[in-house]
Amino acid sequence: MSLLSQQLQAFMAIVEYGTVHSAAESLYLTQTAVTQRLRTLETKLRTTLFVRTRRGMVLTSEGEALLRYCNAAKELEGEALAVIQGAGTKSEVQLSISGPTSIMRSRIIYNCLPVMKKYPNLLLHFAINDNENRHQELRAGHCDLAILQTQDVAKEMSCKELAAEEYILVGPSTWRGRKTKEIIKNERIIDFNPSDQVTFNYLKYYDLFAEAQHSRHFINRTESLAMLVIEGLGYTALPKEFAKPYLDNDKLIVLNSGKTLQVESVLAWYERPEPPAYFSAIINSIK
Repeated sequence: MSLLSQQLQAFMAIVEYGTVHSAAESLYLTQTAVTQRLRTLETKLRTTLFVRTRRGMVLTSEGEALLRYCNAAKELEGEALAVIQGAGTKSEVQLSISGPTSIMRSRIIYNCLPVMKKYPNLLLHFAINDNENRHQELRAGHCDLAILQTQDVAKEMSCKELAAEEYILVGPSTWRGRKTKEIIKNERIIDFNPSDQVTFNYLKYYDLFAEAQHSRHFINRTESLAMLVIEGLGYTALPKEFAKPYLDNDKLIVLNSGKTLQVESVLAWYERPEPPAYFSAIINSIK
């Protein structure tokens, strides 16, 4: 593999073999193709690189200057290819994954552990982001992979479906014994921000939305949101996996008889013509 352009490869072959005919044979091309590449290169540079003599093709002073450049480039080429092709194993490379607290903590980080062990120089940045702007981060190049809602995936992005998260309605343990309908009628919802529709969607799915108060508290950190619920300031819908430790410690209780709402999400990224092995490995590992 060479990082030099086809024109420069033709130029180097002529220098090495002395004639267009021999250069063409070495490149498995026709003489016409090699001649055309040389002419294209000379046109771009606005100069003559060779003079034809009885001894073959002889470099002009301009050709000698280009040869020095090509030799220097070839010396760096091996080092560059080693870095590029050995990324994640022989050389350090960084990769950023943006996702919400719940799925990042319960699933994504765990999924990536085998890949991190296989590629010891792959430096992963797990960017926990509970705001629904991760598609903008991906579009702006602030992350390489993002966990998105299906509707946020742009046409130019590639994606794969992930296992759905199960959301449950939760309240503080001090509300034990109260009926769900009485709670949603008299207590406020706590959500991440005004664009967070999960709790609303949960209530709509179980025909409870009309009876609920629609004005909400907002706090854009999952752990802090759980803390407000524990303190009795409201209720919310949380991923079942995230809520489990709080339920086990009797800090939260499940409302609505533990009925769940499935929320679909996808892993999204911008396709690469030839993705590195570590990049494909990360995508394949995340379920």
